[in-house]
Amino acid sequence: MPIKQIKVGFDNFSYVIYSDKTKKASVVDPGFGADKLLNYIINNNLDILYIIITHYHSDHTSDVNKLKDKHPYAKIVASEKDAKGFDVEFFVSENTKLELGDVNLKFIMTPGHTKGGICIIVDEKAIITGDTLFIGDCGRTDLLGGSLSEMFDSLQKIKKLPDELIVYPGHDYGKLPFDTLGNQKKKNKTLLAKNLEEFSKIN
Repeated sequence: MPIKQIKVGFDNFSYVIYSDKTKKASVVDPGFGADKLLNYIINNNLDILYIIITHYHSDHTSDVNKLKDKHPYAKIVASEKDAKGFDVEFFVSENTKLELGDVNLKFIMTPGHTKGGICIIVDEKAIITGDTLFIGDCGRTDLLGGSLSEMFDSLQKIKKLPDELIVYPGHDYGKLPFDTLGNQKKKNKTLLAKNLEEFSKIN
């Protein structure tokens, strides 16, 4: 279950998830870095089945169409609420599943940063969290479509997942590029908040 974390733009992360056995793959959040992604795909002989958008903000989606032009058979995947401006071919909702050969993807809805934000659980071993959960923090809720209460609920949903999951965030904002969810439960101030009132006071 290789997950390649690729830094693009100033501090964004894009991802390539793939099966070592079948070479079936998915790209997540191709923002500002299509050339890096395309080179990795070519060098590893990968067959891109899906281009997944965790949320619609341009720093995560700017090169979706460029990637689609190079891989026209890859399906663009997003939630219905965050499909703005894209020809989305497959809509996901809570617990939707997709396969990359022998690699399994499961989606959970995590609004708060946007109305249709999603996270991707990969083989029950990792979670790609977009701008929902960062290492040491969480996504902003003061932008259009953001909601403090929805973000709190989404973080509580993530908090119930197994400690062993590796958290792969949408930005390089933390001391580490990724971490275990168990460590984040102990150290991340946004996961330590016990209720919405406490969460609302976090700077």
